[in-house]
Amino acid sequence: MQELIDRAESGDSEDVDFIMNKLDGSSTFAMTRYVDFALGLVENQYGIKRIEYYLFNGSNIQRNYCSLFFNRRGDWNLVKKAFNEGLIDEIQAYAR
Repeated sequence: MQELIDRAESGDSEDVDFIMNKLDGSSTFAMTRYVDFALGLVENQYGIKRIEYYLFNGSNIQRNYCSLFFNRRGDWNLVKKAFNEGLIDEIQAYAR
């Protein structure tokens, strides 16, 4: 968990890649919570742009957690665009 926090606080593109790579088909419930928490700590503009990349290019689970990130930030235009492109479902588009 501490490594995820450290990387999120650094928030460079490669740090976001490290965090997002923890989300796959074998991710435990605990790991998804850790990733969700860590993403909320990303403030670096390069990291935020990388999260945006995953919103449009990541796996389903990665897109869902990116959607949560942007919903919590109030970046509705990005979430709406992903929803309109069919990358996230209605439930995810409005989740916080």
